[in-house]
Amino acid sequence: MNVLGRIEGPEDLKALTPEEQERLAAEIRAELIGVLARNGGHVASNLGVVELTIALHTVFNSPKDKIVWDVGHQSYVHKLLTGRRDRFHTIRQLGGLSGYCRREESPHDPFGAGHGSTSISAALGLAAARDRQGGTERIVAVIGDGSLTGGMAFEALNAAGHLKTDILVVLNDNGMSIARNVGGMASYLRRLRTDPHYLKAREEFENLARSLPMGRSIVDAVERLKASVKHLWLPGMLFEELGFTYLGPVDGHSLPQLRRALEEARRLNGPVLLHVHTTKGKGYTPAEEDAVRFHGCPPFDAASGAPAAPKDVITYTQAFATALIRLAEKDDRIVAITAAMPEGTGLSEFARRFPQRFYDVGMAEEHAVTFAAGMAAAGLRPVVAIYSTFLQRSYDQILHDVALQKLPVTLCLDRAGLVGDDGPTHHGAFDLSYLRSVPGLVVLAPSNEAELAGMLARALAHPGPVAIRYPRASGRGTPMAPNPVPVPIGEAQLLRQGQDVALLAVGSMVEACEGAAEVLAGHGVGAAVANMRSVKPLDLNTLLSLAESVPLLVTVEENTLVGGFGSAVAEALADAGKLGAKLIRLGIPDGFVEHGRREALLARLGLTPSGIAARVCRALRVSAAA
Repeated sequence: MNVLGRIEGPEDLKALTPEEQERLAAEIRAELIGVLARNGGHVASNLGVVELTIALHTVFNSPKDKIVWDVGHQSYVHKLLTGRRDRFHTIRQLGGLSGYCRREESPHDPFGAGHGSTSISAALGLAAARDRQGGTERIVAVIGDGSLTGGMAFEALNAAGHLKTDILVVLNDNGMSIARNVGGMASYLRRLRTDPHYLKAREEFENLARSLPMGRSIVDAVERLKASVKHLWLPGMLFEELGFTYLGPVDGHSLPQLRRALEEARRLNGPVLLHVHTTKGKGYTPAEEDAVRFHGCPPFDAASGAPAAPKDVITYTQAFATALIRLAEKDDRIVAITAAMPEGTGLSEFARRFPQRFYDVGMAEEHAVTFAAGMAAAGLRPVVAIYSTFLQRSYDQILHDVALQKLPVTLCLDRAGLVGDDGPTHHGAFDLSYLRSVPGLVVLAPSNEAELAGMLARALAHPGPVAIRYPRASGRGTPMAPNPVPVPIGEAQLLRQGQDVALLAVGSMVEACEGAAEVLAGHGVGAAVANMRSVKPLDLNTLLSLAESVPLLVTVEENTLVGGFGSAVAEALADAGKLGAKLIRLGIPDGFVEHGRREALLARLGLTPSGIAARVCRALRVSAAA
């Protein structure tokens, strides 16, 4: 049996020889590549933490000791070593293991997450609870340098230094978040990596000083002197100033170095930060050479690393990117902003074409929105492209810094609706609800690529803030005009007439409703289909006209039913005195949707043509077999 096959839990690691642990690292890499080539997933980030994960579970005693992984997308090795090896082939599949840490999945997952910069706060909370309850467990937060660009991480570092409790922060520094890291913190960490001999020199000096007469006094005097000159010679002083003992940098692919450093960190009291330098994609040449593509990728050929054949139809992300470039060519006020995701949001080509008009602010969504507000206040036309799930973090900035001042900021929400294998932490299931409540914010949802381009053109001409949400999906093959034609705000399109039911849809659900209308026609049901396009403001004329002409209205959205598009329609009918209108709302129920292929999740929720038609048939008491 290979070494990995003998690992049923972390305790089995402690009996391995150093040579066996090295073999284990190689076997884990092979397992990761084999499974993820079939399933897709976070390849590069997990390959980069193989040795670190082995060392952590060798030195610490999980689940008594708590290891909190920031984001959790690099926890696949952790899963393999904590009793989930037999199910690892199911990772990110419907009903299988999550691609992130989940408390309900294992006692070795003390805290679940999916967004960045959360681990230090959570670990500090665990440490404070331990202290209050008289526990002895060690608490470890593993955070990447990309997540360290987020403000929440600094808030937690500051609080940890104040509390002075025992906590270890392992900084996994690979120079990247999803794309290459940017900003002052990234530059600072790069400087730290150039001085790997700092700790050795400090230890040698202290040992020498203590061997001399009055040695302890000399060390104490130097410590006092250090307060005034430390920035000149002490790497890691930013963390020391925050109250941490800084250790490192350590080679994150050397098991002996990692074990020694972690043992040293375990012996120290108070907050400790261990700086570990790793290579994203380590051990797999395609991932090392293209860590951005292999950060989170669909299935690929394991031998070559080549992706599956591209689809003929462009994605909504690509349509957005194309439209933005065309518009920016004609208006130099347009600037683009993203939060550590230029590739994922489609802005990489914009950055290449207009480098002076592109801003990657790091994993800092709150800053991105207020930064855009400042630009808009000075006369520019900023476009902020962020995944729907991550824009949740900047709700206050949208409300307070953008909408209150009526600033023309365009928010482009990629990955709106269900995103598939990443699961509940990444589904963009709440944006219509949280954006609808913002005064003066226009909320749009395109049903095809051309409409997305037209909405972007309209948003950039609008005097106030606009949000456009679109799915993680291929488009419909709708041709895009070279010059996007602005889509009117608050005007729906009646795509199909019908006398029995009106299907009111937004965004990705328009195509599903058109398919449902065809199914219903086969059952003798005449279904009108309206592409509402604008969630706020609603097209009240079209809505009220349909409420008068058909006996049943059905709203369909890829968003939670709590406060979403269907709620907007219900509120509008109530305000118009149309409480007698029969209304059914279809969408995502009040809960968190698990991971799985997007198509499978939509089918499970009844948001497919057949699912929508079946619900209408039940409401109209029409036999689906008719």
